[in-house]
Amino acid sequence: MNKLNHIALILDGNKRWAKKNKLSYINGYTKGFENIKNLVTYSLSKKVSNLTIFTLSSENFNRSSINIIYDIIYNNFSKTFNDLVKEKGIKIKIFGSRKNLPNKILKIFQNIEETSLNNKNLNLNIAFNYGFKDEIKNIITNITTNENNIKMDNQKDIDNLFFLGGFPDPDILIRTGGYKRLSNFIMYNLTYTELFFTETLWPDFSEKEFNLIVNQYLNIDRKYGL
Repeated sequence: MNKLNHIALILDGNKRWAKKNKLSYINGYTKGFENIKNLVTYSLSKKVSNLTIFTLSSENFNRSSINIIYDIIYNNFSKTFNDLVKEKGIKIKIFGSRKNLPNKILKIFQNIEETSLNNKNLNLNIAFNYGFKDEIKNIITNITTNENNIKMDNQKDIDNLFFLGGFPDPDILIRTGGYKRLSNFIMYNLTYTELFFTETLWPDFSEKEFNLIVNQYLNIDRKYGL
């Protein structure tokens, strides 16, 4: 029986869900946004300590739907995540580039991180305007321009160069929406992660399917490259 400490998810399929159900894109993103709260509840029921979700890639940052996403965040983010912070004791970290984000979004992100700073029931890491290749570029820039003494033979020093820092690597990665690729997501941290791909579009991802995947993982004979 494997331990389950950290789950990562790529939340894919909001727009396709909206099209399938003959709804607007804003309905699809809103439904997907609401399902994040369900996901946290599922994870808490399994006593998972860390949850990392991919909400917006840097490659998709210039999509025409970005303003819809901003509106959803502005109208729903504080209420949804304040409930998780206050009722569930969730600590929230948002990582990725904040360059060119609207000030109102930056303030929402900063407020929720500060409010949840001392919570300990579950760490929720949210990748927004994130790409792994951009993360590598930033690390190289920081190493070459700063005077920090990084000990390359010290694993902790190396881990702390990345956004997830000292968090344990994900045990599971789940990608909804049918595509079987990693899409430039925290690849340094996925070295020995067990990968699960589902055809289910993110707004339809349920507790039943979550539990099925968790149960499959618990019975995998993990080899770690051996």
